[in-house]
Amino acid sequence: MSNHHRRTRSAGRRLGSGLVNLLLLVATLAGVAYLVPSVLGYERYVITGGSMSGTFEKGSIAFEKQVPVEDLAVGDVITYQPPADSGVSTLVTHRIVDITHLKDGRVRYQTKGDANPDRDPWRFELEQTDQPVVQHTVPYAGWLFIKLADPHVRILAIGVPAGLVALASLVELARAVRTSRRPEPAVVEALPLPEPELARA
Repeated sequence: MSNHHRRTRSAGRRLGSGLVNLLLLVATLAGVAYLVPSVLGYERYVITGGSMSGTFEKGSIAFEKQVPVEDLAVGDVITYQPPADSGVSTLVTHRIVDITHLKDGRVRYQTKGDANPDRDPWRFELEQTDQPVVQHTVPYAGWLFIKLADPHVRILAIGVPAGLVALASLVELARAVRTSRRPEPAVVEALPLPEPELARA
């Protein structure tokens, strides 16, 4: 095999190994980024609408922490399920604009999207003792999750890199097996020769 071919194969191996390592690093970082917020006590919600535009945009990820319901205040941004008769079947992330304490001890809330001209046309009560309140948002990061909701995109974004890593691992395994099967090169031991006897001419 010529030196050129050896260099080409060596460069290809380094490139393949580097690609595998890069994909593994990206997967590891993604896993850490996914797990760390949960460990720190945050819940995550992807903002899929524009009603809070100006505060945070569609495609943002909202990181929320549970707080006691009695600690909620006007101005808090919460994620909740509107009442059944509201006609809204998805979670809503809006700002509390009114808290009404009823005589029987119940508490009703009203919210509004910062970008909406009017308050939400429903009032609601919170049945749980704790409620997620927005603490931080990361713009644009949620678009990945929005796109991954499409099964075709999910296959491309997850299946293809996983397949490449598996293929590269198989290639490395096959190369290692092929190398281990090569016969050991013969070693010729050199035996010292006895010193020649001196002869007179």
